[in-house]
This record gives sequence, structure tokens and C-alpha cells, in this order.
Amino acid sequence: MFEGFEQVRVTSGGVEINAVHGGAGPPVLLLHGYPQTHAMWDRVAANLAESFTVVAADLRGYGDSSKPEGNPEHATYSKRAMAGDQAEVMRSLGFETFAVVGHDRGARVGHRMALDYPERVIRLAALDIVPTRHIFETAGKELATVYYHWFFLIQPADFPECLIGADPMYYLRRTLGRYGADTSIFDPEAMAEYERCFADPRTIHASCEDYRAAATIDLVHDEEDRGRKLACPLFLLWGARGAMHGLYDVEAVWREYAEDVRGKPLEAGHYLAEERPEDTARELLAFLES
Repeated sequence: MFEGFEQVRVTSGGVEINAVHGGAGPPVLLLHGYPQTHAMWDRVAANLAESFTVVAADLRGYGDSSKPEGNPEHATYSKRAMAGDQAEVMRSLGFETFAVVGHDRGARVGHRMALDYPERVIRLAALDIVPTRHIFETAGKELATVYYHWFFLIQPADFPECLIGADPMYYLRRTLGRYGADTSIFDPEAMAEYERCFADPRTIHASCEDYRAAATIDLVHDEEDRGRKLACPLFLLWGARGAMHGLYDVEAVWREYAEDVRGKPLEAGHYLAEERPEDTARELLAFLES
């Protein structure tokens, strides 16, 4: 995977972030979602690397990045802390300004990065999400049914950790197969990476902390920024067979959070970059080059 890319490890805030980088041109940072790693971008990164310097990183708590213990305030896994990690990755590689493309949890980190580092994040693409605050403020039965894991994973430690840890591969595969496509869409090498990393109890704990932070300290930070819109252009892609498409007017929601919004659905489920890699790359290139 990531043929021709170089692996790096960058220390930030006491944790080490694992990343790969390759290609040439303006820099773009790719951030993965739950319960995955940077491996999700393999099929897209090669296309982007023909025109851009591509950095694909593991979020703290995921993949081969550090997995610190959570704390009572869940600040260890706040999107602010995770965004700071990735900002340091880009600085260490010599990039003061860059574009960010995030999927799922990575898009939430990208949203926070664009708020906390407006002078550095020049473009943001968010794949298959609406903002965290909006979800918690509007959640009903349909959302809670489809996205049950949001409410399961935020339960106090170590309740979800123990239940998931009883059969982590079953949980992983059922989670990956829930949102508009079955697991056949995933490259076997990528799936092997997801399984290897999710077998680590520290990853299970960290990913729960990620969601606990979203329901606590992240909402505090989001409330502090209520009414403040992203300054950079925002591009949205979402799956026409995914939950976001069925539950929200994705563009309309994001217009409350950003000044310059454009986007479209793809005929796919939640995992756009793996189910429709060529289409995803084409749409991202059009945005990044515009």
C-alpha cells in the first residue's frame, strides 16, 4: 500500500503520530474515520499524488499512532488535541499552509483544525458528516437507531470497551458493514490493517474516548465558536445510500457553519473513498485545483 510513499513519525503533545507522505505539489492532509486507519486512503492517494504532496496520517488513538489513556474530562481525545497533532505533522514536514480532506472522525478533526488554524487550513473537504453539535442538537429516533454507536461508545469506561473486547473482530466487521455497503468494498490489505490495529485493547479504549470527547469537551469548544463560520472554502461529499443523505440536507446544514460551501452526493454508502475511489479522487481533485 502507498507505493512510493515515505513513512514518518512526528511527536506532538507527548504523543507520536504515524503518517505517510508522497507525491509533489501543494500539500493536502488526509484524515481517516472510525474504526479505520490511514490505510483507507490508499486507492485515492495515488491519484491525488500526481498533482499534490499527499500526507495520510493516523489520528491519535488509531492505527500506529500513540494511544494515551483517557482522562476524566476526555480532553486527551478532544478534536482540538487531535487537530493540534495533525497541524504539527504538517509543520514538521515543512508545510505552513495546506488543504485538509477528512472522512467521518477525520472530517470532525478537520472542522476543528479549520477553526483553530484558520491561517493554515486553506481548504477543507468533509466526507459524509454534518457537524457534531448539529447531530447532538437534532438527534431523534432515526439517527439514534442508525448511529447507535455514538451513544454506546460514550458510556463510561470500561463498559463499551469490555463488550467490544469480547469479540473485537465481530464488532469491527459488523460496524464496517453497516453503512450502505458490505465489507467486500474494502481492499484486503486495508482490512488486514483495520483488524490488526483494532485487535489492540488500547485502540478500542482510545476510540471510545474519541466519542466521549465528542459528547463532552468537543461540545464545549463548539459552543464557544457558535455563530463563527469557516473562512476557508468547504467541499462536501456524502453517500446517497448513507445515513447523512437520508436524515439531513447536508449542504443546508453546513451553510450555518461555513461561508463558502459546495458539494454533492455520490452513489455510495458511507465509505466513499473505498467504495468509489476513482469518483472520490476526481471530485476532490476538482475542488483542490479550483
